[in-house]
Order: sequence, then C-alpha cells, then structure tokens
Amino acid sequence: MIRSTRRGRSGADEQLLASINVTPFVDVVLVLLIIFMITAAVVEFGLQVSVPKTTISTARPKKDFLTLQIGSDGRLILDGAAVSLYDIADAAKKADSAEPKVYVRVHKSAPWEIVAQVLAECRAGGVEVNLIPKPLTRDPRG
Repeated sequence: MIRSTRRGRSGADEQLLASINVTPFVDVVLVLLIIFMITAAVVEFGLQVSVPKTTISTARPKKDFLTLQIGSDGRLILDGAAVSLYDIADAAKKADSAEPKVYVRVHKSAPWEIVAQVLAECRAGGVEVNLIPKPLTRDPRG
C-alpha cells in the first residue's frame, strides 16, 4: 500500500491509498498469449512426422469364423442353428482345432447372466471370444 501525505486545513494528514500493482499480471497474460499463439500455429499446420514403412498383409482369412448370437430372450444361435451353452466350445474346436475362436454378437437387452456364462464356458474350453459391437450412428460427444 502506498502512504500519501496531504496537508489539509488541520495540518499533516496521512491517508492509505489502495492500489494494485498490475505489472506482474500483465507479464503473465503476455506470456500466456505467446504460448497460445505458438500452440495455435502448431495445431493449425500440424507437425511433420516421419513414420517407418511396414509391409501390410492384404490377404483375407481363408475361412469364416463361428458367429454366436445371443438374443434378447437369451437364445444362443451358432451360425444359424440353435445351440446349447455347453456345445459352443466343442463346435469352435471342431471348426478350428489350432486356434478356436468364436465371434459373439449380443442383443442390447440380452440377459447378462447368459453372456457371462458363455464367456466363462468358452474360456474354460480354451476358446478365444471376440465381441462384435454395433457401430455408433451418432456422435458420442453430443
């Protein structure tokens, strides 16, 4: 605070003048402005990145994998035919004994108890389970 002395009618009066030193505030604001200007330039033009080249395999799989559908009522359908919970692992091993895989499509209102049982049975039988999601038709960010 600054003390100021003013002489009035009654002699020497001392008053406190309340003032804020804005110089450090202006310094911080200018530094932030410079940082944002540099960041905006980088975001607008991007950075040039050299990515190593790789060989891409364009070969498609030679065979189709088993697809298990779990309906809204808990029915299990393996490649178009109704199947028991305990027959899924055996069917996957018959289709591919080296790497048994099952692709699972679950209805959104299917009982999760059935889904958990399917996952547990496949895991116990040594079958890899891959879930097939439905792509979003809207932007999740709103």
